[in-house]
Amino acid sequence: MTVLNLDAFLPYRLSIASNVVSTAIATIYQSMFGLRVPEWRLVCVLAEGKGLTQQALGMRTQMDKVTVSRAAIALAERGLVERVPNPGDQRSRVLNLTESGRALYDVVAPKALEMERALFAGFDSKEREQLNDMLVRLEQAVASLAPRSKERPGVPAE
Repeated sequence: MTVLNLDAFLPYRLSIASNVVSTAIATIYQSMFGLRVPEWRLVCVLAEGKGLTQQALGMRTQMDKVTVSRAAIALAERGLVERVPNPGDQRSRVLNLTESGRALYDVVAPKALEMERALFAGFDSKEREQLNDMLVRLEQAVASLAPRSKERPGVPAE
């Protein structure tokens, strides 16, 4: 009989670690900035680029289209993003940070980096680099195993 030991099963461990980190960060973002994690992810991605559709945001963040849509609407209602018609496809919208959205990012980003530093306080630089390399390799392995779906394609390796 095959026994699956969850405490040693990588997908389970990754899920637990991700949930613990996300919950801690979500609590801070919500209390300090009134942002849920999906909203913060959109703000970050939009801060790194310009004029992304909700579909492109979903691909970049690996969030489903309903989560992206809800986050985009919440950010637009707060005046943090603008949603304009996509000249290439009138059925979709292109999102950009507003000045208020950029100002919020400029305040939140240093806090995010501070939290990351705290998370990695017990790791040396070589360990952090190894972890990052392993995560990239895991993403690549998953992309090679699973067929890509239209809604949530794998993130290309960098």
